[in-house]
Amino acid sequence: MTTPTMRRPAKDTGTDRPVPRWAEIVAHLIPLVGLPQCIWRLPFAFGFTMGSVESDPTDVWWAVPYIFGLSVLSESFALLSFGLVRGWGEVVPHWIPVLGGRRIPPFAVIVPAALGGLFLTGMLVYWALATFQIGGVSHVAYTNGWWDALATTCIGLLTLWGPLLLALTYAYYRRRGPGS
Repeated sequence: MTTPTMRRPAKDTGTDRPVPRWAEIVAHLIPLVGLPQCIWRLPFAFGFTMGSVESDPTDVWWAVPYIFGLSVLSESFALLSFGLVRGWGEVVPHWIPVLGGRRIPPFAVIVPAALGGLFLTGMLVYWALATFQIGGVSHVAYTNGWWDALATTCIGLLTLWGPLLLALTYAYYRRRGPGS
């Protein structure tokens, strides 16, 4: 029988120090907040404008591989956030030639993650300015309010990636940074 004061044991993530539960949840959220945007952009590859007034249907041969590649690349980068809560973000996996088994210096992970988080947070600021038409930043026009709401939601979820990544980077820094 479990009492209210008992906690579930921490998940074994292969890290030197335990990963906070909230960081584990955030790592799982990051790929999910990017997925609607990836799905939203796929119809553009086939010339469907998703209600956008300003875009012309795409009819170039490279649109399909470009848009699908962009979606796969986006989700691949989102999945890299698991390195901030897993052992392979601390030690190079053994199957990698030459470097396998070596410890990764914490700042070799923290600096790119923080820069990526700051860049993605900049997208959040731009999205907010465009969505609420602040400071003369224009918003893409749609044929009706439903398309506008769908676009705003899909793109808006993606903008959460930056702050989530910064929070996850901070947890990694606390766990692996100097003095930890």
